[in-house]
Amino acid sequence: MLKLRFAFLATALACASAVQGQAPATAPAPALPDADPAIWVVKDPDTTIYLFGTFHALDGKSAWFNDEVKAAFDRSKELVLEIPPVDDPASIQPIIMKYALDTSGKPLSDRLSPATKEKFVAALAKLGAPPNAFDKFTPFFAALTLTMANAQKLGMTAANGSEAVLTKAAKDDKKPISGLETIEYQMSIFANLSDAEQIAMLEQTLDELDEVAGLFKKMNDHWSKGDSEGMAALINEMNAKSPKLYKVLLTDRNANWAEWIDKRLDQPGVVFVGVGAGHLGGETSVQALLAKRGIKSERLTQ
Repeated sequence: MLKLRFAFLATALACASAVQGQAPATAPAPALPDADPAIWVVKDPDTTIYLFGTFHALDGKSAWFNDEVKAAFDRSKELVLEIPPVDDPASIQPIIMKYALDTSGKPLSDRLSPATKEKFVAALAKLGAPPNAFDKFTPFFAALTLTMANAQKLGMTAANGSEAVLTKAAKDDKKPISGLETIEYQMSIFANLSDAEQIAMLEQTLDELDEVAGLFKKMNDHWSKGDSEGMAALINEMNAKSPKLYKVLLTDRNANWAEWIDKRLDQPGVVFVGVGAGHLGGETSVQALLAKRGIKSERLTQ
């Protein structure tokens, strides 16, 4: 179930990266180890669409915005991300609160079993938070917040993520930036889970918090090497355990994005599209769904 929760986390981090807006300016640093994340191209006679697999939260300890990725970005005239950047975080706070705050009137900690509540309080204590800190949250938002907080302890932040770097570069180059989805749509995916499913998600989160570091390392290793199938294998385990959630979080969204690419090919131009790398591997990847439409995608190499 940890891989399932990572799929939720990836979507939440896409929201976070949109709010971050751009990577912070930093002083010149020594050369970083090279990373080679995967990128594909889809084209017809007058349209080129680069399809790049992003990693929403990174530690800034590798150089990936170079080689074929940078060359493709430089050739592109516009940037399209899962969610467009939000310049004013305050503007989306009402949306976040709409889905994050529970309206049942019953504190979250009181809705948990005694064993789960004990783990919940202990997890909050490790973050320096009081036992009732999340009592007004929906279960899914509490689960995501716990996971994100532990990811940040590892130095993995949206501010260092692919979207933040791409957004800054696009703004510097005055390239238009748009999104395939909205923050409200992504938050609604979580909110539409039943209460039982959300609490189960929180229970799994509490049981597996100690595994977050290992999972992030595996995901980051696959991403850095451009191993799209290895990345997909980690996430696709959820298909057997929860086909419904796999369909909502991955297959349905991939189908929407494949349709968007199909339609965008009708317009001339060069576009750089960045979506979570987990969407670009496996039998229901964006490329596989494009192939079913008769549209070929080609992996770029150095």
